[in-house]
Amino acid sequence: MTDPKALVQKLWNYCNVLRDDGLSYGDYVEQLTYLLFLKMADEQTRPPFNREPVVPYGLDWQSLLDRDGEELEAHYIKMLNDLGKHPGMIGVIFRKAQNRIQDPAKLRRLIVDLIDQERWMILDADVKGDAYEGLLQKNAEDTKSGAGQYFTPRPLIKAIVEVMRPAPGMTICDPACGTGGFLLAAHDQLVSSNSLLDPDEKQHLRYDALHGWEIVDNTARLCAMNLLLHGIGAADAESPIRVDDALKADPGDRFEMVLTNPPFGRKSSVTVVGADGEAKREDLTVVRDDFWASTSNKQLNFVQHVKTLLKIEGRAAIVVPDNVLFEGGAGETVRRKLLHECDVHTLLRLPTGVFYAQGVKANVLFFDRKPASETPWTRELWVYDLRTNQHFTLKENPLRDEHLADFIAAYQAEDRTARVESERFRRFSYQELVGRDKASLDVFWLRDESLEDADNLPAPELIAAEIIEDLEAALAQFTEIALSLGHGGEGTE
Repeated sequence: MTDPKALVQKLWNYCNVLRDDGLSYGDYVEQLTYLLFLKMADEQTRPPFNREPVVPYGLDWQSLLDRDGEELEAHYIKMLNDLGKHPGMIGVIFRKAQNRIQDPAKLRRLIVDLIDQERWMILDADVKGDAYEGLLQKNAEDTKSGAGQYFTPRPLIKAIVEVMRPAPGMTICDPACGTGGFLLAAHDQLVSSNSLLDPDEKQHLRYDALHGWEIVDNTARLCAMNLLLHGIGAADAESPIRVDDALKADPGDRFEMVLTNPPFGRKSSVTVVGADGEAKREDLTVVRDDFWASTSNKQLNFVQHVKTLLKIEGRAAIVVPDNVLFEGGAGETVRRKLLHECDVHTLLRLPTGVFYAQGVKANVLFFDRKPASETPWTRELWVYDLRTNQHFTLKENPLRDEHLADFIAAYQAEDRTARVESERFRRFSYQELVGRDKASLDVFWLRDESLEDADNLPAPELIAAEIIEDLEAALAQFTEIALSLGHGGEGTE
């Protein structure tokens, strides 16, 4: 039996060899994805599986083993291109694939010495899945790659899924799925909480329960492979991940649960016109018949899109930046409509320093979609403040499971009527919320001790880290504005 730690170490050691040649973590994980898929597909054609091959002859794993040197490199480039034209899971994983390994000898070593030595299909899903997830996290930490925007802190995902409690038979969607963190956590929760799933429920969970959209090709392929390694979907099945702009149009599909952390960044760089379906770049406003307000604010559009995706009585948890809670104009319209048409019952105010996108002030908004009604569905909003007097950084003091334990307990997932107010958990009535300026949900009540008492200041290294994060965030915003002005007002993706 393969030791998981040894496997992870083996993968890392080889990554470091390739990094000496200028390969980023992202490039390495990308190449590993292609080769792992081909090796696992090859293993399925052999005992004990003996399945029909899903990869065409001549583009398969054996065709790589049979070649060396420049012939191997040329064949690898051709097979990536050819496989990218296929439908289903193969097409998602190999779409626009390119070879990043310039040294044929190192490509050969990666194929023969690392991947071919392991029997991946008989490895426990936790082993190969955790190894791959570790690579994705390292890639997110590689700040130059920008991959962090697709990576939500795992303790936060775990806590959200724990209070949302997905059930067997549900359909669960993430319209901005990144590398698949929410979908995987929902899958793990369903498996660990339901040991007696019947064959139909297991089949549904593997092939039909989880659905995602991802606009970036490379991120979508990482997500599809991440799910596959964790036992979700199959090489010869349709991919659960669609490579597309989720905001482009109403897909028509409806789900019982939506869990998502849309990408940070204010502007949408395409226009979607509901009447004729044409997309035009010069106008940055998303216009859809199913939306309450037309706006270029990407996060407000994702809130509206999530409401559309939900079935009646469907439940959602969405990570949103602070501006969604207080922005006027379209923001006020969206909040008032959301409070009226949905039961917006919980808001978790997140601390700074927990996302790879620096300086982000974010929250998790929990709401349930309801049938049409003349009276508002939101009766009261419970707000949990995990931000005031909390100091986190990605390295010195990262967010951990125990930091969210009190929120999970206070949420009372089994019976929300049993909630009790505490220092960090407060209830606000619908009348209080709509009576606030612009129906703002940006509420705080705790005193920030660091502003008043020098003795309560966080450690100097934490203050320095927070200052650096704020400066980097401001610089990123100025860069975005400069790019926008340089393109005649066109937003950046």
